[in-house]
Amino acid sequence: MGNKIKENTNEKDEKIIVAAEIPGFDVSERPCFYRGAGRLRGAYIRVGDADELMSEYEIYSYDAFRKRIRDDIREASGARRSFFDEEKLQDFLQAVKRDRKHLALHVSDEDILELMGVTVNGTPTLAGELCFSKYPQGVFPQLCITAVALPGKEMGEPGQGGERFLDNQRITGTIEEMVAGAVDFVNRNSRHCTIIDDHGKRIDRDEYPLKAVREAVLNALVHRDYSIHSESVPVRIEIYRDRLEIISSGGLYGKLTIDSLGKVRPDTRNTALANILELLHITENRYSGIPTIYYELTKAKMAPPQFAVRRGEFVVTFTSKIAVAYELPQVKQLQVSEAINTYGAQPDRKELPSVRAEDEKELQVLAFCRIPRSRQEIIDFLGFSRYYTMCKIVQPLLDSGKLALSLPEKPKSSKQRYYTILQL
Repeated sequence: MGNKIKENTNEKDEKIIVAAEIPGFDVSERPCFYRGAGRLRGAYIRVGDADELMSEYEIYSYDAFRKRIRDDIREASGARRSFFDEEKLQDFLQAVKRDRKHLALHVSDEDILELMGVTVNGTPTLAGELCFSKYPQGVFPQLCITAVALPGKEMGEPGQGGERFLDNQRITGTIEEMVAGAVDFVNRNSRHCTIIDDHGKRIDRDEYPLKAVREAVLNALVHRDYSIHSESVPVRIEIYRDRLEIISSGGLYGKLTIDSLGKVRPDTRNTALANILELLHITENRYSGIPTIYYELTKAKMAPPQFAVRRGEFVVTFTSKIAVAYELPQVKQLQVSEAINTYGAQPDRKELPSVRAEDEKELQVLAFCRIPRSRQEIIDFLGFSRYYTMCKIVQPLLDSGKLALSLPEKPKSSKQRYYTILQL
């Protein structure tokens, strides 16, 4: 098959342990399938400990990359050019003529729209519809955002009054309008606190940095899959008591991996859409979205974002900043704003006079890990042995959900970081 099996042998406790790693096929050669059953019935994907048959959409996603299928410039059947917002369209044409001067020299306005992927044979493309139509959902009803604020930590968990949702909204419009609506929804349904610092200065803190939220929502709309297989699936925003999730159709595109997000120049799934939004000054189209999210969360002293691919979906998770407080009885007596202010640094014994020694170690780790820390940093901070620190202090915090891993799928990674999960 062309792939070499890598073997690694180690000896532990007088026993020989052999590990074998079989490199995956290059993306251009996927999916791998059993020829006797064919591609649709012989291609499988690993889900947990099981092998499951790949869906038609999952197989199509490989074909779309290999054949460079451009779903964003497919004809929007049923769309009409007359429904475009002419003022916005003229602004776009002026931007093209200003920033793409060679294109504008000898090309008519209608030809510019064709070349830029706004129209095809005079009919709006999907990208054109999403950027310039007065109401894109008239043609694509489900290409919108569904946003819900939930009372618990899981979908279906009711609130104290039996309510299923605290807020529920379908956000429609152009991509620009949907991004603005989504940020407003998150701001309206997240918590905010005010603290007074040591100098008497008032500081307002948001549960989620809105710049990071905007970048995550914009990425979901720009880089999602727009094929016919997923055009009936909206982008979803789900605000839980302890986290915010933004979910979009389509896994990572091309050869991009979760570990390389924000570090390498990725393949772009929807190039025409990205170019249009760049000229409209809605996105920079310079692959700065993920770095901006990391920067904003770090500046807010929050845990880094978590990225995951789930059977044809890409999920971005932000851990709540205000949903605090540590579940120790003494801490519960504090107000949320006081808890956040207090645990921004190592806890003071005077603040918690009745905390047992064991609990105080946990509090110190939780306070220290408000900024993601490495295993060695935690050991050095406490001054105990590696075994005692990791097994007696850190592991119970991980088991109780108060501490989390930045790379949960690679628990022994040298790049692993531990960070505090804030819960109310």
